[in-house]
Amino acid sequence: MKKDKKFACRHLTGEGIRYNLDVFKNQDGTSRILAIWDQTIQDGTPPDGFSFGTEYTNEQINEAVRSDDPLSVVPSTDTDGHGTAVASVAAGSSAGFGINFGGAAPDADIVMVKCKEAKGYLRDYYLIPDGVPAYCDANIGMALKYLDQFAEVRERPVVICIGMGTNWGDHAGNSVLARYLDRIARKRNRVVVVGGGNEGNAGHHFQRLFPMEGAAVMQTAEIRVGNDEPGFVMELWGTVPNTMSVSIRSPGGEVIPYIDFRSRETRNFSFIYEKTRIAVDHILVEQGGGDELVVFRIVQPTAGVWTFRIEIQGSIGYGYINMWLPITPFLKTDVYFLNSTPYVTLTEPSLADNVITVSAYDAGNNSFYIDSGRGFARGGRLKPDIATPGVDVSTVLGARTGSCMAAAITAGGAAQFMQWAVIEGNDVLAQSMEVKAYFVRGAARSADIIYPNRSWGAYGNIVSS
Repeated sequence: MKKDKKFACRHLTGEGIRYNLDVFKNQDGTSRILAIWDQTIQDGTPPDGFSFGTEYTNEQINEAVRSDDPLSVVPSTDTDGHGTAVASVAAGSSAGFGINFGGAAPDADIVMVKCKEAKGYLRDYYLIPDGVPAYCDANIGMALKYLDQFAEVRERPVVICIGMGTNWGDHAGNSVLARYLDRIARKRNRVVVVGGGNEGNAGHHFQRLFPMEGAAVMQTAEIRVGNDEPGFVMELWGTVPNTMSVSIRSPGGEVIPYIDFRSRETRNFSFIYEKTRIAVDHILVEQGGGDELVVFRIVQPTAGVWTFRIEIQGSIGYGYINMWLPITPFLKTDVYFLNSTPYVTLTEPSLADNVITVSAYDAGNNSFYIDSGRGFARGGRLKPDIATPGVDVSTVLGARTGSCMAAAITAGGAAQFMQWAVIEGNDVLAQSMEVKAYFVRGAARSADIIYPNRSWGAYGNIVSS
């Protein structure tokens, strides 16, 4: 590895970074962090071209790490530790000559964005529990734009690592954020790595595929709701050109008859003997992919089993429906489908086409991590691309598990690859698709597994050293 460090890892995890730790410093004690954009601090200077937050430069960070009170100079930090752990795995300096700790790309420069959390009205609408971090697409998109501008073609490639995910969206890569990631990933000297989430074993996905012969077909989805659940927002996706109607039965036996979706207004329902309130919104042609979408906002759901009967009408010979509950952190109690499927559980925006999407496995015993998101994308496109170690991964803050750890290892590997490709002149115009192709060619494939594989990736798993 060349020591001029012309490549960089860019991290977008939301929680920030503990910049004064030794794993983010050079051997002379200076910081390897080129910049921190803290979107939550409004009393400083924002980056050029942006109107909010505060940008801290490498000079300011170096001043802070030399200070007896670093936070008095650069007050940005990571209270949760998630962003720090991810950054240390991807690009932490070797400690104790690599014996005690070493990140995947220990000579990489780092840029970190600490995202501003979603505003109160969005948290209220989506019924997100207090204290759970949540971010809106607009702020994430701004962060991606900021990270993207650090690239210098043929001089300084950029690897963007995203440790965020959601169950809201079509799970086909058609969201605004996913499409923006695609645009970045197509650019020269950029690589985008996204973890596939940890929803594979949560019971939060319902899917049915059925034959049709021009007549209406009904499918039943049953949801078990725990005690004292404040509520949740759930999405139901259909397929063109079929249309849907929905009936809802409460645990107490009250029934909302099949809802007429001819009106574009929000339909509000309440129950005589239960406190539950349900608001239903319908979009016949969703602007991202054109499919039909029904959104349920369920407030104070009665504990027990809720039954959703979905009637589908069409004449194309087949049809399928998908329903997703929120990701686990956005639910206060156990809420799950009784007849769920673990597949098509990769979180958005990891379904973006050109990004490198990773699932997680346990390198200790070569077993798939049971909670890892699984493919394929809705509609059958091959995702995830590869599986990477994500169980009990060593970080500067102790061992951690999850797809974000797998993404961090992959991002560090991508940074090392870009050093060889761009800085050393072997493939000076490399980008995400090319890096993905190299990783796929080098992935290990088991003779006992059929590929493409919904769990292990379309093309195999990266073996840890």
